[in-house]
Amino acid sequence: MKKLLLVLTVAFVVSMVGQSAHAEGLLDKLNLDIEVSGSIDYYSNYIWRGFTLDKDAVIQPGINISAAGFTYSFWASFDAESDDELASDEIDHIFDYTREINDLISVSVGHTYYDFPETATYSRELYVGVALSRVPVLDWPIETSLTFFHDYGKEANGGGGGEYLSLDSSYSHVLFEDPEITMDFATHFGFNNEIFLTGEGFDTGVSFGFTIPLTDNLTISPTVNYSAPHGDLEDPADGAQEDRVYAGVSLAYSL
Repeated sequence: MKKLLLVLTVAFVVSMVGQSAHAEGLLDKLNLDIEVSGSIDYYSNYIWRGFTLDKDAVIQPGINISAAGFTYSFWASFDAESDDELASDEIDHIFDYTREINDLISVSVGHTYYDFPETATYSRELYVGVALSRVPVLDWPIETSLTFFHDYGKEANGGGGGEYLSLDSSYSHVLFEDPEITMDFATHFGFNNEIFLTGEGFDTGVSFGFTIPLTDNLTISPTVNYSAPHGDLEDPADGAQEDRVYAGVSLAYSL
């Protein structure tokens, strides 16, 4: 069943990409200001907020449908191997509203429903965030976001029951103009207050990669990533997490 899901996922994304021109033309004819995008990612490990959810490779497909500032996202993660005993399969439904205040600042609010089918558990999370498209005053083209998450899922159902604060920055340097190939850098700092912990913990991370266009609507992005836990997140009596270096490749499309 799991292999069938992976095959269907790949077939779905390939079909979406193949139909992109037709779909774009149809939206234009219907005069609907709807944006559709998505990706299918492959990672050597599944790392989430400093937690190693799977030491095996995973495939993570997603699709986003946006209109008038609202976005519905479907995202999933499927175990591509069976070398460990971790049950990490996950299906998420995310509802987001983002408003641009000006060309510098945007704010977002949203809700995520996490479904863990292998363990028959789930969780729910509210979030609010603010993002900057560049560094003010200095006008450096570094995107930065600060997001606060509140997991209100009950632990008996698989919920985290706590808060998480995430500070993320990214920068892309253009290596070639035509086609535009970029070298990408990202940093992450997260503070965890009792989400799947009894105490408090931190996690930090960095990412390095490239974005390479394959067509007008399709890009591929290989990355190398590093994640490190701190505080209770690495405490053997609590989170018991370890540093991880993992690689990935993302195939992203837009209609």
